[in-house]
Amino acid sequence: MSQLKPVPDGYHTVTPWILGQDTAGLIDFLTTVFDAVDLGRMTDEEGRIGHAEVRIGDSVVLMFDVPDWPPTPAFLRLYVSDVQAVHDRAVAGGGTSVTEPTHVFWGDRIARVTDPYGNLYWLMQRIEEVDDAEATRRLSDPEFRKNLEYVQGTLYFPPTRP
Repeated sequence: MSQLKPVPDGYHTVTPWILGQDTAGLIDFLTTVFDAVDLGRMTDEEGRIGHAEVRIGDSVVLMFDVPDWPPTPAFLRLYVSDVQAVHDRAVAGGGTSVTEPTHVFWGDRIARVTDPYGNLYWLMQRIEEVDDAEATRRLSDPEFRKNLEYVQGTLYFPPTRP
């Protein structure tokens, strides 16, 4: 008898869910912007998606329609190979820029965008390796302080229903 793996192949220990009201539209956005692969969906008799999965990079994201729930935006962090290109694709695909691509003190270039459904994506790209001493030094560097103030000043607050 073979030993079952506690985590199935192709999944990770943590797998996010995105709950929304237009999962089909969200899947279209994710495939356009993040090159997500639609792994399948199950619909009910009214055409609502009761379960769907997409793969973005090496991770699976689950989602389904919940038309009677209030907005429950997801906040996802994605490492990408080109922050500027993905940011621009997201905006061209109907998303909104929250933070323009910015070089931060720990060695990443980051941006944030929302999709048309209110979910927030932290787009991250490692552009350099920074040790602890250099990261600490950069905290007092005026350019990195300005960049951090910009990133922290563009915090996102999801819309609320009236």
